[in-house]
Amino acid sequence: MSTSPVQAPARPAPAFRSERAADRLMRRLLGVTGISRTSGTGAHRAFRISVVTSGVRCLITYLVVPVLVPVLSLAGWVAAPIGIALCVVAVVNGVVAVRRFWMSDHRSRWMYTAFMGVVFAILAVAMSTEIHRWVVMT
Repeated sequence: MSTSPVQAPARPAPAFRSERAADRLMRRLLGVTGISRTSGTGAHRAFRISVVTSGVRCLITYLVVPVLVPVLSLAGWVAAPIGIALCVVAVVNGVVAVRRFWMSDHRSRWMYTAFMGVVFAILAVAMSTEIHRWVVMT
């Protein structure tokens, strides 16, 4: 009589909080295939970085540049590329944050997604303004 070790049954993969069509569409759009409970901490960090980057861009664009325009005659040449780069960094960090919130199946994922949607809209307007400024300067 052979005694083989008894294996514990495999744990089923954790289920998402919601299987509504909107949730499934958003997970598919963001490429989220499973839940990663460790993504929650990274999601909050990425979200903060995105918002801080957007804030820094606003400070540079609306406070530093207007003050430096009389001092530096090349403010348009410097400000527009910096503003565009900061917009891109903010958008990338925002997408990473939203994706991590969805990967962690965070209970406030829709609230963060909506907030970042507003931030993305503001950044789109800012980026188009910066691009227009850059084109006019060249």
